[in-house]
Amino acid sequence: MSEKTATVHWEGPGKKGQGQISTETDALKQYPYGFGSRFGDDRSGTNPEELLAAAHAGCFTMAFSFACEKAGFETAVVDTRANVRLAQQGDGFVIDRITLTLAAKVPGLSQAQFQQLAEGAKQNCPLSKALASVPTITLQATLLD
Repeated sequence: MSEKTATVHWEGPGKKGQGQISTETDALKQYPYGFGSRFGDDRSGTNPEELLAAAHAGCFTMAFSFACEKAGFETAVVDTRANVRLAQQGDGFVIDRITLTLAAKVPGLSQAQFQQLAEGAKQNCPLSKALASVPTITLQATLLD
């Protein structure tokens, strides 16, 4: 089995503090994040919800491609977008919705098979399973010609 690691270094109090996120592969190396990049319009850093969206889109896309291959179809192009919504709940925040948007070209795959495989990938990718407490995870899937 596989275990991956990320680390965070944070300095300063709450809204004024700044953090740096690093991953073991150095895909992110001391990448900045803070209040402004999470709740404001500071685009010089990242935030946990953006990273979660990237991880979920990546996991789902691989699960879909593997499911197509298992069914005897080869994916030519798969593009996925994940939107993760952070909403205020009482004094805190909660992720209350994730929307996955898939556009894929899979030669020979019917619309019905495509929808079935896409929905199966949404249900079975490890990140979807880990995010099962999110009240709403939707999928919009488009099969391209």
